[in-house]
Amino acid sequence: MQKEFRSGFAAIIGAPNAGKSTLLNQVLGQKISITSKKPQTTRDRILGIINRPESQIVFVDTPGIHKSGTLLNQRIVDQALQAVEDVDLVLFMVDAASCNHAAENMIVARLKQVRKPVLLVLNKIDVAGKQTVFERTKAMTPVFEFAAVVPISARQNIQVDRLMDEVENQLPAGPRLFPEDTFTDVTEKFLVKEIIREKVFRLTGMEIPYSSAVTVDAFEVEKNLIVIHASIHVVRDSQKGIIIGKKGAMLSAIGTRARKDIEKMLGKKVLLKLFVKVTKDWVSNQRILNEFGY
Repeated sequence: MQKEFRSGFAAIIGAPNAGKSTLLNQVLGQKISITSKKPQTTRDRILGIINRPESQIVFVDTPGIHKSGTLLNQRIVDQALQAVEDVDLVLFMVDAASCNHAAENMIVARLKQVRKPVLLVLNKIDVAGKQTVFERTKAMTPVFEFAAVVPISARQNIQVDRLMDEVENQLPAGPRLFPEDTFTDVTEKFLVKEIIREKVFRLTGMEIPYSSAVTVDAFEVEKNLIVIHASIHVVRDSQKGIIIGKKGAMLSAIGTRARKDIEKMLGKKVLLKLFVKVTKDWVSNQRILNEFGY
């Protein structure tokens, strides 16, 4: 007897740097959500659509939940917490190798306000080791009635198939929500912006990543070439100098790495022109945050 087809939305939530975006990229088999070792890399909710023989799972990757200071961070956290309200299932991802009690307590408090199944996903088991994973599981399971506990390594693809089966089992019966050939809801322009921002996160240090934003100012598709103009916005002149680097070396490195990833994604040659602009206090300016899409 054929199983009933299932479909629905599953939010991946957790503290910064728990590995949410890495999991989404792993199950999709392609990169749509940027990653770095720095926390709070993700700023937007991104859909990743997985088509299986007996289900369609729409994952919602969310920004890391943390105590927020600037208006930007407040909006990011609000967006992540709101995702819990709008889905059929929640994957609460926890870094098995380290604790973030403040963020985890905030998430559990929010989960107790909603009635829907929650999977506890203990990530990075390849780093944590069996004893640490056991201790984290023992500490976490009394705080909430989880539908299941699944230890995984998103990066190493350990037990991810088991997690996918568990997600499928928890979804309601229903038809496909998106066409079968759709894998995300974000545009190519959005992905270009995120790829550039990822390179800023990975190549710069100190406060630069958190003070930077990227806008795509032009995206022109020609016969054999895509011409992209993009701006990296920072809040101070000194940060502009760091982004550009000595004799333009840093900006060149960001552009070269971004261009290669964009060409791989789009399957075409790309001419990428990057500009650096000082947009003072954009992280706390409501009008500019709206313009930047936050």
